Amino acid sequence: VTLVESGGTLVQPGGSLRLSCVASGYRARTYCLGWFRQVSGNEREAIAGVYTNGTTRYSNNVKGRFTISKDNAQNTLYLQIDNLQPEDSGTYYCAALGGGYCYTFTVAYWDFWGRGTQVTVSS
Repeated sequence: VTLVESGGTLVQPGGSLRLSCVASGYRARTYCLGWFRQVSGNEREAIAGVYTNGTTRYSNNVKGRFTISKDNAQNTLYLQIDNLQPEDSGTYYCAALGGGYCYTFTVAYWDFWGRGTQVTVSS
């Protein structure tokens, strides 16, 4: 399974951004796909995941500014982030969890990871 993120860039506070993750080399019906982020000095934290049936699940840490979606035809996962704040700056990762449903957000259980895309929020 290969995951390649893109879309990270420098954004002003209050702006929006959509990150993309192209997945390949996997059977779409057997993996949950999700987004995580790592802010400098902190542990990697979950944002959201989407089941193979399209059901979404958000981490308790997320405050409603994040929207995860998936385009099955394009094998692409998206993360829309609105009202970006400086504390959102960090590396955003796409990941895949075997089993088809997002039963855990514990980082160690996720099977495959992309290399990440950098988001910087600054004026």
